[in-house]
Amino acid sequence: MTESINRVAVVTGGSRGIGAAIVRRLASKGVHVAFTYANNGGAAERTMAEVREAGGSAKAYAADAGDASAIQDVVHRVSSETGRLDIMVANAGIMLAGPPGDVSIDAFDRLMAVNVRGVFFAATAAARVMPEGGRIISIGSCLAERSAGPGTTAYTLTKAALVGMTRGLAYDFAPRGITVNLVHPGPTDTDMNPAASERAAQQRTKIALGRYGSADEIASAVAYLASPAASFITGAALAVDGGFAA
Repeated sequence: MTESINRVAVVTGGSRGIGAAIVRRLASKGVHVAFTYANNGGAAERTMAEVREAGGSAKAYAADAGDASAIQDVVHRVSSETGRLDIMVANAGIMLAGPPGDVSIDAFDRLMAVNVRGVFFAATAAARVMPEGGRIISIGSCLAERSAGPGTTAYTLTKAALVGMTRGLAYDFAPRGITVNLVHPGPTDTDMNPAASERAAQQRTKIALGRYGSADEIASAVAYLASPAASFITGAALAVDGGFAA
């Protein structure tokens, strides 16, 4: 039996990896999931097909997560088409690694646009149309709390910014009963950071459980925070990192 019939969610960056796992998990709970993708229409089609085959409901929207206006437009379209919006998952993110002195202004601005500005405007657009009991969840990183080593400063600062954003928005939206939370994944086996890559062995040495997480394990945490069971959790940063930050 599903627990969330007639609820509607928007997931940014939902065509692959952690985002696709979140789409599938919410859809399995009876949520109609609208998700965005930037360029990979084929991956978006596959995610929709997987959801339909499992008996769920999902629809893809082309939108660059770094374009705040485009994300706002998707939120407005979804709420107009479905008549509601209950869950916002700001999942889309990009990675930038390398010595800080080598980071160009354009690359830094793009990183901030996707990882911070897009998240803020997705959250505020969603809150405008959400009913009481709405859920806003962002995807951060275990690097927001602990540096993995040199070369991650620019990326880390964007994910650390989400901690402050989450705490502030939790207070701003609390009078309307909307909760705002953050999930910090640890090293997760996706195409962005595959468990079979050359750098994976070094990352595993920093994980207490000694293994990478799966996208489905991150999606489980998101589904919990989106559920009625998490109604008294807001302003929190939940580490799903196998003990990386322990």
